[in-house]
Amino acid sequence: MAGAASTAAASPGAAGEPSAGQNTDTQITQRAPANFVGRQVCAGCHQSESQLWSGSHHDLAMQRASDKTVLGDFDNATFSYDGITSTFYKHDGKFFVRTDGPDGTLRDYEISYTFGADPLQQYLVAFPGGRYQALGIAWDNRPRTEGGQRWFHLYPHEKISYDDPLHWTGRNQTWNFMCAECHSTNLEKNYSLEKDSYATQWSEIDVSCEACHGPGSAHVGWAQATAKGKRSYDDKRKGLVVALSDRAGVHWKFDRDTGIARRNKTLKTHTEVETCGRCHSRRTVLSNRYGYGKPLLQSYLPRLLDQGFYYADGQIQDEVYVYGSFLQSKMYHAGVTCSDCHDPHSLQLTATGNAVCAQCHLPERFDRPTHTLHKKDSAGRQCVACHMPTKTYMVVDPRRDHSIRVPRPDLSVALGTPNACNQCHTDKPAQWAADHVAKWYGPKRRRSPHYGRVLQAGRMRTPNADQELARLAADPTRPAIVRASALSLLRGYVNPVALQALQNGLEDKNPLIRIAALNALAGIPPPYRFRVAGSLLADPVRAVRVEAARVLAAASVDGLTPKQRTDRARAFAEFIEAQRANADRPGSHLNIGVFYAQQGKPGDAEAAYRTALRLDPGFVPALMNLADLYRAQQRDGDGEPLLRQALAIAPDDASVHRALGLLLVRKGKKLAALENFKRAAELQPDDAQTGYVYAIALNAMGRTESALAVLEDARQRHPNDRQILLALVTINRDRGAREAAVRYARELVALSPRDPQARQLLDQLQRR
Repeated sequence: MAGAASTAAASPGAAGEPSAGQNTDTQITQRAPANFVGRQVCAGCHQSESQLWSGSHHDLAMQRASDKTVLGDFDNATFSYDGITSTFYKHDGKFFVRTDGPDGTLRDYEISYTFGADPLQQYLVAFPGGRYQALGIAWDNRPRTEGGQRWFHLYPHEKISYDDPLHWTGRNQTWNFMCAECHSTNLEKNYSLEKDSYATQWSEIDVSCEACHGPGSAHVGWAQATAKGKRSYDDKRKGLVVALSDRAGVHWKFDRDTGIARRNKTLKTHTEVETCGRCHSRRTVLSNRYGYGKPLLQSYLPRLLDQGFYYADGQIQDEVYVYGSFLQSKMYHAGVTCSDCHDPHSLQLTATGNAVCAQCHLPERFDRPTHTLHKKDSAGRQCVACHMPTKTYMVVDPRRDHSIRVPRPDLSVALGTPNACNQCHTDKPAQWAADHVAKWYGPKRRRSPHYGRVLQAGRMRTPNADQELARLAADPTRPAIVRASALSLLRGYVNPVALQALQNGLEDKNPLIRIAALNALAGIPPPYRFRVAGSLLADPVRAVRVEAARVLAAASVDGLTPKQRTDRARAFAEFIEAQRANADRPGSHLNIGVFYAQQGKPGDAEAAYRTALRLDPGFVPALMNLADLYRAQQRDGDGEPLLRQALAIAPDDASVHRALGLLLVRKGKKLAALENFKRAAELQPDDAQTGYVYAIALNAMGRTESALAVLEDARQRHPNDRQILLALVTINRDRGAREAAVRYARELVALSPRDPQARQLLDQLQRR
């Protein structure tokens, strides 16, 4: 960034003027490609919007460090963390921190920029190669009465030393990749893979007008032409690249029977929500060039309701922001947009307290004790307390779940998910809350169906989970993100029900569902994949094409028509382009390596893995994948040093122990391999595959009783794992324990009643 070069804004008088050779007789001004003009130009006509924006979170998203912008205590304040004492001070009018650098040594660093303002403020430090790193120590800007006005560490319960991937000087805390796009306007990362450096630029340092409305020169041209009495060919859109017209001509009318307001006309586009979703979502970047005004999936791939990110019932778990939650809500499907509740310029709520909800929910029906079941002045009387509970991120930043759901403490009892009731009543168990709900609304409320039960069944691979997932995926009354999440959990099921569900998903009109169906196809043999999904290589949506390329990389080109070959080549190129949009991340080169390996291009795959390791020599996944590439080439001699290097870097990584153990088995060193398998099982006792591999190795060494003990322990942890049950059947059968073999075979059939192999195995055992 070399001081964060700012792109020059077009002057107001230049935009939209006729160019040489343009026909002006008709008084119709033609629009040149739009460029960014800057907030000051916008404010010339939109003063009230500019005033609302001033001082907003978007305005304060990023600022140059100065006495006006820095909120933290730099009066020689100190903060200690894991044996390191950092000092914050000023010198010659500049702000500095003395803290541990990339080698653990205390050094002095100048603060270049502030990041955010409320409830916390972070600080950016310039590093060589155009990088800006975000300090792991932040300023708590809450009032002192709320515990604020202090320095704190963003990972207070972990020991983040200088060699940890999460250390503030590491790649995972680099502003240019992690934060920049959503905290500035018209950001161009400008990363050089060859030099591993950045020349990042922006039009404006913060989230300004054109971050949402797109480059404004054509709109300025339209305004100037209109002021001169000229007509523009773009009068309808007013020259706007992003026409945020989702609410144009819309009003909400109350239905007196339900007490709920309805839109006077159906929402036909989701431009506004997807414009906000660009930054207010957990997503993967697919292109270095954001398509202003285009569907979100042309530039990004949002996260589904995946385990570890969302609870099974769709509530927020990890830091996923709000887009994926809002897609689940009834409000989204009723046509509510972000600006119905939030002023788009000040970002403040459009009303105070329950009055926000009263815009669409009659207060005389909903804002009364018969509905809230809480006393008038209690916190539980607030709509958001029950329907939008908070989860705290970054230690001090509570954020509301935007799925706007009905509290379901019964799901907490059944699935272990959170619920709004116990967020306030922390001294009570979930069953207490569930009993109260049943008392208030009757027992049927407790038994009403919820997709969380199905998604949990899919995560746990319970018997008949595939049928439930298939039904959920086919239910048009459910949110698309829920249906897509159900499809993604069908990965690994190879039966008519699952395959038909995936086939239907591939043909669904919603691109998110098509993507999920593609993802689930990864467990199906490559020839079948291309037969059912090859057409999606030419899908109109970029995210679908990119996912199709990834999933179909291993499919043979034999028998393809010229058009299919062309579609395949274009989609494959888009996949590589999508990975190179994140070329500063070792994981992107890992993805490229896997992509090439699946196509039978070991040289290209090795080069990609080596690039990942050049960026991060300690990137364990690249070491493991390169070793596996060598295995496929019968080069275990080259692979073993890589796995041992990975083990030295991550001695507690069970997957590395398991991979090394398998390599040692291939080399005939079974006893040494067994030690690695044992260690992997100790490190990862809840992983079914790890326990299975250890048990098979024990059995191969003649230690059958020990193998059965390991398998039985794994079965207790994973009662629905087909592989473990099959091993219990076959090992007991081979040792002559027919009764035990039959018992496990029956469990296997109950788990997979449509599996002919399981039924045949049970029949054979019962005939003996």
